[in-house]
Amino acid sequence: MASVTYDHIFKRFGDVTAVNDLSITIEDKEFLVLVGPSGCGKSTALRCLAGLEDISEGQILIGDQVVNDVAPKDRDIAMVFQSYALYPHMSVYDNMAFGLKLRKYSKDEIKRRVDEAAQILGIENLLDRKPRQLSGGQRQRVAVGRAIVREPKVFLLDEPLSNLDAKLRVQTRTEITKLHKRLATTFIYVTHDQVEAMTMASRIAVMNHGLLQQLDTPQNLYDSPNNLFVAGFIGSPAMNFFEAKLEKDGNKIIVNTGDFKVQVPDERADIYLPHVGKQVVFGLRPEDVYDPKFEAPNIIAQPVEAVVEVTELMGNEIFVFFKSGSYEYVGRIDPRTQFKMGDKIQATFNMANMHIFDKETEQAIR
Repeated sequence: MASVTYDHIFKRFGDVTAVNDLSITIEDKEFLVLVGPSGCGKSTALRCLAGLEDISEGQILIGDQVVNDVAPKDRDIAMVFQSYALYPHMSVYDNMAFGLKLRKYSKDEIKRRVDEAAQILGIENLLDRKPRQLSGGQRQRVAVGRAIVREPKVFLLDEPLSNLDAKLRVQTRTEITKLHKRLATTFIYVTHDQVEAMTMASRIAVMNHGLLQQLDTPQNLYDSPNNLFVAGFIGSPAMNFFEAKLEKDGNKIIVNTGDFKVQVPDERADIYLPHVGKQVVFGLRPEDVYDPKFEAPNIIAQPVEAVVEVTELMGNEIFVFFKSGSYEYVGRIDPRTQFKMGDKIQATFNMANMHIFDKETEQAIR
C-alpha cells in the first residue's frame, strides 16, 4: 500500500498547460476523486501518475519513491479505463490473467488471484465467456477484476462508469465503494460527475482549466466552497447565484439584487461589514428555497416575491423554477406544495445557509 504525492506538477502540450502547478498528497488507503468539467486536466493528471504522459515539471511520488523516470509497468499501479479495453478473443479468465502471465506468475498463483477477484466481483460464472457475451456492467467488472488481480499499491480509475446506463451506474458506484473498503488500497478516481464524487470520495479535488480549485471532504466542499466555480459545480441542481450589492440599513446588512432585498443574519453581519457598498454575488442552494407553508423549523427566513415558471415533480420533492424580476432560480420544494405555473407567490429564503462571493475575485467571503 502507498501514498501518492503530486509535487508542483505541470503538464504542457505546446502552448497549452493541461495541468498547472498541481500539488496534492493522497494518503495511504484514501479514496480521492479528481472532478471537474471536460478538459480541466483531471485525466491528464491521472495519466501522468500512470506514466502514460511525461510531466513537464515537478515530481510524482508513490510512497517515498520518485517515479518520474520509472516505466509504467514498474510503478506498481493498476488502471481501469473508460473503454473497458478487453481482448475480444480471450475469455474473461484469460483477460484477467493476462497481466500476471506476462509477469511470469505461476499457474497456481494466477488461478488463486483470478478466482479471488471473480468472487469479490460476483463474476465466477462468467470466467469462460468472451467479452462479446457480456453486458456493459459485466464487462466493467471484468476490467476492474483485471486490475484487482495485480494487487497493486494504487488503483487508478478513469471515468469507469460513463459507458453504463443510469441504474447500473448507481449499482456499480456502490460496488466500487465496497471494493475500496474491502481491499484497503489507495484509490484515485477521475470523473466529471459530481454526484459520483460526492458519494464515493473520502476527499475530492475540484479542478478547472488545469488548476486545483479546492481539495476537501465532500461535505466541506458542499457547505463551504472556496469560490464561485466550486459552489456552482458541486451540488445538483446547482447553487443559485444573484448579482447584488451589500448595503447597510441601521445595524443591519442588506443584500440588494436590484429586484429584491434580503437581510444578512445578525450573527454574520460583522463578516460582511467591510464589504458594504461593494458588488458581490449572493448564492443560495435550491434546498434553502421554501414554500412558506412547508418551511423547515429554525431557519432564518426572508420572504421574496416570485412567479412560478415551471414545476418538475420528482416524487419525493418538486423542483420549482422561480423568477423574481430578472433573476431565475430553482428551489427543491416539499411535494405537498400547491405551487402552479404562473402563480405569483412568496418564496422563503433560508439565509442561515447563504453564501457571498467577491464579484471580482470570485472568492468566498467568510
